[in-house]
Amino acid sequence: MKPADHKFYLASKSPRRRELLRQIGVEFELLMLREASPRGPDVTEAVLPGEKPEDYVVRVTREKAEVASKVMLMRRLTPRPVLTADTTVVVDGRILGKPANEDEAMDMLRALSGRTHQVLTAATLQRDEQSWHFLQVSEVRLATLSEKTMRAYCASGEPYDKAGGYGIQGMAATFIEHIAGSYTGIMGLPLHETAQLLQQAGIPVL
Repeated sequence: MKPADHKFYLASKSPRRRELLRQIGVEFELLMLREASPRGPDVTEAVLPGEKPEDYVVRVTREKAEVASKVMLMRRLTPRPVLTADTTVVVDGRILGKPANEDEAMDMLRALSGRTHQVLTAATLQRDEQSWHFLQVSEVRLATLSEKTMRAYCASGEPYDKAGGYGIQGMAATFIEHIAGSYTGIMGLPLHETAQLLQQAGIPVL
């Protein structure tokens, strides 16, 4: 067991990121940011005009880390490093976020069907005034999907909390013809790069 001063906060609601961090045996606590309130979300994830996908995903993680560090101080929590991450799916330069409904999910799946797309995952670790970050890019090719298959997948409920409208670790694994890059990065947190990030900040992994 690692000493308490090697813990960090994970500012993410993603159960997949928690699962991946537990897989490598690091200790963390959750620090949840607001997504909806009378004052609005703590961090908006709107794409800026003309913003490139790789710049977008890095910017969002940095903003989340800055806000989460301030929230930690406001809540008078034990001071610790804060880890944030964000994943986006890109096809033909178009950023695909999380679909809000079946129509959006179907639109995304049609755009990805029979195509190769990119999955970009960025992470930032902030400790006091220091921060470290990375951007990891993977490529994924989906098989050609029938309308029936896509409708059935949407009916499962799986697409709606996932960038691009699918999750490689779920039923959509049957759609994947080829990947190049990081499987855990496509899930939402590339473990090789994350371990290096933690070690840069003095948090031991092994």
